[in-house]
Amino acid sequence: MTWILFSSPPQALSMAELLETAQEVSKMTIAHEIVLNHDFKVQQVNFAPNSLESRVKETLHKAFWDSLKEQLSTSPPDYTHAIRLLQEIKETLLSLLLPRQTRLQSQIEAALDLELIRQEAEHGALDIPKLTTYILSTMATLCAPIRDEEVQRLQSLTDPVQLLREIFRVLDLMKMDMVNFTIQSLRPHLQDRSIEYERKKFQELLDKLPSSLDHTTEWLRKAAADTSASPSLSPSQPESNIPPASSLQGAVHRSSDLPSPTSVLNQGYMSLLHWEPGQEKYPETLLMDQARLQEVRSQVNRLTIIAAVLLVTTGMCGSALCSSPGFVDRLKRVTEVLLEGLPHTRFEEALLDISHQVCQEVSRTLSQLGCPPLSSDNTASLKGQIKSITDKDNAVRSVIEQRIHSFLSLCLSPAEQKSLENFPKGLAPIQEELREVGRRFGSVTHHNRQVFGPYYSGILKKVLLPEVEPEAGIDSF
Repeated sequence: MTWILFSSPPQALSMAELLETAQEVSKMTIAHEIVLNHDFKVQQVNFAPNSLESRVKETLHKAFWDSLKEQLSTSPPDYTHAIRLLQEIKETLLSLLLPRQTRLQSQIEAALDLELIRQEAEHGALDIPKLTTYILSTMATLCAPIRDEEVQRLQSLTDPVQLLREIFRVLDLMKMDMVNFTIQSLRPHLQDRSIEYERKKFQELLDKLPSSLDHTTEWLRKAAADTSASPSLSPSQPESNIPPASSLQGAVHRSSDLPSPTSVLNQGYMSLLHWEPGQEKYPETLLMDQARLQEVRSQVNRLTIIAAVLLVTTGMCGSALCSSPGFVDRLKRVTEVLLEGLPHTRFEEALLDISHQVCQEVSRTLSQLGCPPLSSDNTASLKGQIKSITDKDNAVRSVIEQRIHSFLSLCLSPAEQKSLENFPKGLAPIQEELREVGRRFGSVTHHNRQVFGPYYSGILKKVLLPEVEPEAGIDSF
């Protein structure tokens, strides 16, 4: 088993070392994002209209293109800026080539020979329309199908300044396409090497900043205390009413209550679904996934409310109404729309609107079925039950939340994947969304466990068996 323990004192870093460290962390973060986020791609930076950045960019660009227009309007024309732009265009076209496109490379080198272009400019023989025609033809050859229409539109432009400006705009898009193509091509190779790469880079960071596991250690210490305090719970059956870790620090040292490192780590992962953003210091080993895990947490909160609303409504209205085609789906859509984009702190006010919409849908469906409407007492009761879902001691929400967390805990273990097909009661209407949330949650935690497992083992050895040597028995990941 591999143990990684740290005792080096903290040391001050120079500004150069800090900048170098920041650059290495940035590289590691990008590689991590490419591996875990299959939708990751480079996108254009669009500044907000009328923002300072937007105004500065517009002013500088306008000044440059006005200067180019002025140069080309003189007699004889001044081609200084134009030649510089042609050089940049040539370099960009060459950068878009694949290694095997040697023939096209030679053609570009010959057609955009800068030395020849300068000589033609000096003798007043430079034919910019001819050069731009070749450039557009080459762009049409190299661009992705999605850019075909953009390139074709350029062919209708006759003003040389406007044409060159648009050529640069489309070339920027083509460069972005090439970067994204490269990312897609590299992803399988990065996936094969990402675990070793991320662990190596983190170790380099840890060598410079030995305190880089302090928050991780505290996170696992709390998880160990929580797990020891609930020995009857398996990792796949977490409860939301686990006693606070602060009152249980001694429990982790009793050998009779000693939990396995895997159960402690699973408890740690599950605990992150309860963390408020910014409320606690996030584990350093999970900082790159903090946004992903917080999004999982937000989705879990929304799905909990949706499932609870549906369970309350179906319980009040009975099977006849709920079996009406499309009724449950309509309630689900209404609830989703009214919760969309809201933080969980605003769910209480959203449930007021949801209760009104649900009652309207119930009345409409009952009318369509030719059934008598709900009594005013039942309508008031339904609204009240829906509005109370966010109450701290609401039994329906607590049950739904516990079942969702139990399902997600199964996603932490590859051995439990077959169990994911059997959804707990009350979750059938959200099973597709929950399965996707579980897939993302499992993907993040599985990768994290593979990268940082040796560090977790070292920390948990000190937490669970403080008096035992590293070589002594403790489960590994």
